[in-house]
Amino acid sequence: MAVDRDHVLRTAAALLTRKSTATMDEVARAAGLSRATLHRHFAGRDALVRALESLGIAECEAALDAARLDEGPAPEAVRRLVKALEPAAALLAFLYTENQLFEGDGQNEGWTRIDDRIAALFRRGQAAAEFRIDLTPAWLTEALYGLLASGAWAVTEGRVASRDFTHMVTELLLGGALRESTPRDASRSQGTSRPHEPSRREES
Repeated sequence: MAVDRDHVLRTAAALLTRKSTATMDEVARAAGLSRATLHRHFAGRDALVRALESLGIAECEAALDAARLDEGPAPEAVRRLVKALEPAAALLAFLYTENQLFEGDGQNEGWTRIDDRIAALFRRGQAAAEFRIDLTPAWLTEALYGLLASGAWAVTEGRVASRDFTHMVTELLLGGALRESTPRDASRSQGTSRPHEPSRREES
C-alpha cells in the first residue's frame, strides 16, 4: 500500500505540537502505520523533524506570499501576516524548540529567506515612520516568532480561544512597535482614550 507522505507529516505535526516528546511508535500509530513502514520513510526522529522543518518553511513562505507584505501600510501587512501564519503556528512552535535545526552550518536556508522578508516588512514600516526606529527589524522579527509560538502553545493547551489568536498576537506586537507619532498614540497624548471596557471579571 502506498504511503501518503503528506498525511504522515501532517499527522506527525499534529501529534508533536501537542506532545513534543512523542516517540516514533506513537507517530506511527497516529498515522495508521507500522513502525517499520514509518522507518522506511523516515530513518529516525531527526529525519522526521527535518521533513517537518521543510513543511514548516514551505507553509511560512506560502503565508508570506498570501499576506502581500509590500502592499499598504506596514501595520496592516503585519496583521495579514499573522492571520496567514496562524494555521502553521503550532508546527512552527514545535520547530522553534528543536535546537538542532538552528545550530551549526546545517541550518536550512529557508529560515534566512523568511527572516529577510519579515525584517524587510519592519524596515519598510520604519522608513514610513509607522514603526519605532529604536527597535531593530531583526528584534521585531524575533518578537513576532516568540509571540506566534506562545500564542500557539496557549491555544493548544486550551488557555486561549483560537479565534483570539490573531488579535492577541498583533495587538501585543504592534502595541510595542508602533511609533508615538501614529494617530493611535497621538490621540493618547492629547488626552483622549477609548471608553473603558469592563473586563470579564467586572461583567461577572
